[in-house]
Amino acid sequence: MNIVTRFLISLLVNHCLIAQLDLNNQNNIDPLSETPLFSIPSEMTFEEYKDMNRRFNIAIAWSAIPIPGITHYYAGEKKMAKRLLYMGLGGIASIIIGGSMNGEPSWPDTTNSEIRDLYAIYNLGTDDEEWYEKIPVSIENNQTSYKLEKINKESDNAGGLFIAAGIIILAGDFIYDRLWGLKKIEEKRDRVRYKYGKKIKMSFTPKIGFQNGHLGLSLNSNFNIKI
Repeated sequence: MNIVTRFLISLLVNHCLIAQLDLNNQNNIDPLSETPLFSIPSEMTFEEYKDMNRRFNIAIAWSAIPIPGITHYYAGEKKMAKRLLYMGLGGIASIIIGGSMNGEPSWPDTTNSEIRDLYAIYNLGTDDEEWYEKIPVSIENNQTSYKLEKINKESDNAGGLFIAAGIIILAGDFIYDRLWGLKKIEEKRDRVRYKYGKKIKMSFTPKIGFQNGHLGLSLNSNFNIKI
């Protein structure tokens, strides 16, 4: 086979590959349009067909919805999705319980006169009541100068542990669902494609000849799936 023939074959193969890529891009322009119908192996189950066609862009769109377990749900892992949903609801319940345990915000207890002297209070008993903590900065002639630092009402934070636990549960739930859910989609797609991809036999048959006094070159591609 001379150099010209090899060049023509290489050029034709590249042209076929580029044409196929353009066709794939055209098919994926509108994700809302119907998917073209292709022949599938007779032994492929419906679950395998769904696994092979799960899309990452749709999975990421589902993952943007703040529902625990939704990524695993799209991945077809219904049991794990249900577990993650219940765990997420448990985290939300823990936050609600913790919030209900916290008392109403209030000013510090100043019934003790020594504690009372640590604060400067303005507009006492009004809606504009303000409290400042006295912070010593200097002492001159037995007179202490203070810097005033404004403080706000505080609750007793009795439910702080429940709130922290709920936040940790929710964060862990979402991270696990998103990362491992996307990984599960990739594993399922690869498993199906590997299983049936091994059965595809592909071959090229180059044909060179003269037609109407000109050199002609054609390349036939043959696909064979063994079931």
